[in-house]
Amino acid sequence: MDVEFVDDVLSSVATAEIMPRFGRLSAADVVSKTSAFDIVSTADRAAEKAITEVIRHEHPRATVIGEEAAADDPGIVEGLDDADLAFVLDPLDGTKNFVAGLPLFAVMAAVVERGRIVAGVIHDPVTRTSAIATNGGGAWIRRDGSTGARLRVADPAPVNEMEAVAGAQFLPESMRSVVTANLSALGGYTWFRCAGHEYRMAAAGHCHLLSYNRLMPWDHAAGWLLHREAGGFSAHFDGAPFRVGRMSGGLLCAPDEDSWHAAHRTLFAGVSTS
Repeated sequence: MDVEFVDDVLSSVATAEIMPRFGRLSAADVVSKTSAFDIVSTADRAAEKAITEVIRHEHPRATVIGEEAAADDPGIVEGLDDADLAFVLDPLDGTKNFVAGLPLFAVMAAVVERGRIVAGVIHDPVTRTSAIATNGGGAWIRRDGSTGARLRVADPAPVNEMEAVAGAQFLPESMRSVVTANLSALGGYTWFRCAGHEYRMAAAGHCHLLSYNRLMPWDHAAGWLLHREAGGFSAHFDGAPFRVGRMSGGLLCAPDEDSWHAAHRTLFAGVSTS
């Protein structure tokens, strides 16, 4: 799979459909989906439509699963693990930030072959850089068509020095209060409302842990591969390997397996993750 093709599509669409709308949306350009937090803008829909059209022109037999298309028809996600070739798209990750005028949003795409993620791209329309990964080929930054620095996760650290990106708002209440209290045992934690930038930060070694409970494939497929190819280790909360078609069970990402277990023992002390 030509990952540069995917990056070129994302970057060109971001320039044409997303950035001209940044800071210029009206109230009529934004609507809620499932909640006040889960919103969609005209930029999301225009970007997904444009990306989908290009991909289908180049790969007419591929399955294309975009976040907004899945919101309209949840059934399209079924069979992702079995599709010969699928493109999983988040046309505008961090819509809340985008609508608020905060320059912290991304465009993401992953290429999946029969359940195996083979390529991932997280493009930042503001800096015009992309974090790119291929299965077995490593992770790196690409700017204006040129390959830049290779990405590498942070060195392992003691739990009390680990910096984490962790949001507890999607955890069930039986876990939320416990995990929230346990986060105080880490060196620090934050949340950016944009998984794309959170994965980029972890893959570049600027934090140690990522913890997510809500697992929509467009939010995590590209980022999971990026983190792994940058040398990281991850698993669902129950210890099972990450599977792109699994949308429950959480995901914890760490610099290595020992760090994962240490962080898991700390964060989930007092609750069951099996």
